[in-house]
Amino acid sequence: MSLENRMSLSRVRLEKAEECLADAKLLLESKSYRSAANRSYYAVFHAMRAVLALDGYDSKHHSGVIAEFRRLYIKTGIFETNLSDIIRDLFDLRTDSDYNDFFVAAKSDIAEQVYNAEYFIGKIKTFLLSR
Repeated sequence: MSLENRMSLSRVRLEKAEECLADAKLLLESKSYRSAANRSYYAVFHAMRAVLALDGYDSKHHSGVIAEFRRLYIKTGIFETNLSDIIRDLFDLRTDSDYNDFFVAAKSDIAEQVYNAEYFIGKIKTFLLSR
């Protein structure tokens, strides 16, 4: 895939991340906490895929995307290590909210994760704009 095509794919994925983040904020406001957790995670997931598109990398498995992003961008110091914690926390919260029938999502926990997703996407946008 040409650099131009990889950059175009990256932009599309970043738009998807921003859409998920906007949805998460609306869902938080409407007290749909489980759904807000889901959208927050997917905002970060698509943001990671936006960066990885520049390398021509993709995976159908979330674990593959996360591992490759951490390997190429966090462990190398391109992004700060606290982004790894954000990924883990959002992944765990999304998994609990999607699959644990008895999971109760606290508004404060979800609000923090929506904020963290916004912070993460801000870091990704800054990086992508510098390319």
